[in-house]
Amino acid sequence: MNYRTLGRTGLKVSEIGFGAWGIGKTSWIGADDQESLKALNRSIELGLNIIDTAQGYGDGHSEKLVGQVVREHAGNIYVATKIPPINRQWPARSGIPVEETFTKEHVISCTEQSLRNLGLEAIDVQQFHVWSDEWIGKGDWLEGVQKLKEQGKIRFFGVSINDYQPSNAIKLIESGLVDTVQVIYNIFEQSPEDVLLPACEKHDIGVIVRVALDEGGLTGKITPETIFDKGDFRNHYFKNDRKREVFERVQQIAADLNISVDGMAETALRYVLSSPAVSTVIPGMRSVANVERNMKVGDGLGLPEDQLAKLKVHRWVRNFYN
Repeated sequence: MNYRTLGRTGLKVSEIGFGAWGIGKTSWIGADDQESLKALNRSIELGLNIIDTAQGYGDGHSEKLVGQVVREHAGNIYVATKIPPINRQWPARSGIPVEETFTKEHVISCTEQSLRNLGLEAIDVQQFHVWSDEWIGKGDWLEGVQKLKEQGKIRFFGVSINDYQPSNAIKLIESGLVDTVQVIYNIFEQSPEDVLLPACEKHDIGVIVRVALDEGGLTGKITPETIFDKGDFRNHYFKNDRKREVFERVQQIAADLNISVDGMAETALRYVLSSPAVSTVIPGMRSVANVERNMKVGDGLGLPEDQLAKLKVHRWVRNFYN
């Protein structure tokens, strides 16, 4: 496993991290706790040392599983989690005052609840689960963050940037108030390369990449015939004709690169890791098989230049969360 520095935090983190949304047992349907625990343990055995969860994943269920595993392992396993907005609106909407999303009291109380869920004394990276640059200099949320740092309850502070709004954190990055950002970045969603990633490099901000596999679309496993469990959010994400659209685009990518569709997941992860601005990528891994497949990619090699060049034409501007 290759390790990168998480921006100015100085933490050396594995290129492949663990995205723990899927093990929360809400939105993603079908997770089994025992398999989730096995997957977490196996990833650590293979060199993974950063896990990203959130209080909103199963109302703390994901945090509890993550904490159980982290407490069983000696050594540094870094935990990043997230504070849900007060109004429970994902993503943050323009014009909503920060008092309706994050206050000093909310930041502190949610962090203390996450610490109880995790069974840990400190959170390595505490993040806001949504963000809007409109909130800089407003409200008292920053006082809460600073107090938690002073108390040693959190080590670093970050935000999870709104879906497909990578420029909506540039002011925050330039302000010096944030240590990390988490962003959607993949072969289809290449817009972070335009402004966000250069800004993070300039200001030494750690970058955690989510949705590198496009909620499964870039694994090559989604076909027009794919059926998701009732209640699974992907029924909405891949609604109408979207499964066919994704399937056809993935087939074209594989053809352009002269690779098998079975190799798409590896290629998608390597695409993200080819950016020097990226610190770690956090695919969801609900099974040991997925862990073992994905962990092999964290070898520091990325993709060859010719493949990267061919992938640039596959930028696809759309928002499947809508």
